[in-house]
Amino acid sequence: MYQISISNEEIEKLPLTTFSGTIVVVEHPGKLYNEALKYLKSQSIIGFDTESKPVFEPHQKSNGVALVQLSGPDKAYLFRVKKLGMRRGLADILGNKDILKIGAAVGDDIRRLKRDFGFTPESFVDLQQIGWEYGIRDKGVKKLAANILGIKISKSQQLSNWEAEPLSEAQQKYGAMDAWVCREMYLKLLESEKHPLTEEERNPNQFQQQQKAREERALKKAEEEKKRAELAAEKAADKEKKKKKKSRNAAARRKYYLRKKKKKENNGQGNIEERS
Repeated sequence: MYQISISNEEIEKLPLTTFSGTIVVVEHPGKLYNEALKYLKSQSIIGFDTESKPVFEPHQKSNGVALVQLSGPDKAYLFRVKKLGMRRGLADILGNKDILKIGAAVGDDIRRLKRDFGFTPESFVDLQQIGWEYGIRDKGVKKLAANILGIKISKSQQLSNWEAEPLSEAQQKYGAMDAWVCREMYLKLLESEKHPLTEEERNPNQFQQQQKAREERALKKAEEEKKRAELAAEKAADKEKKKKKKSRNAAARRKYYLRKKKKKENNGQGNIEERS
């Protein structure tokens, strides 16, 4: 069973791990490219990632995908697609339904690749979208790797120039590791028992906001009902007041007419006595 979220302090205590397999940079069609396709086609599950030259100003246009990383258990191929392009063999692998491509936030990668090159993606698995089924809320590759595999990976090359000539050794290790570790995490999850997060655990901030909104709506409704009750009570009291006033007025009128009638009767009796 995994942690819902692992802290940076806990990650720092874990062993730093790097990809120990073979790393091949593919820049042009030819022998290396064909060997890469043959190896990747022999796999049923491969790790996937992309890299782009970073943009540091809001108004700057995106530089597009520079690198596509695909990894098996012991070999990682780094395709420099700015040079190579999205050749048919590579597109066929990314569109092969029988080869699972495992990554994190793959939706963003796929959108950028389709925008830059155009291809039909098939059988991609996003670790960010399935982690919650295993009780994990973490999203980033570094935290996922620490939580699932118990290892620390370096992200020091993330914002480096991925269009550099040539790619540095550190960049190559970083690119290979990001793809390879996604495959390893997926395989580990397949062996694990699922403990799905609750809605509150998945989105605590959103849940709290929704809860606060529900409480505010309930409070507003209670206040509205209180105002309606007070208004109804005021109307009832006013109606009762008017009713009592009307009753008093009627009683006063009756009393007045009775006094008037009695006075008239008394006056009539007096006149009779005088005549007699």
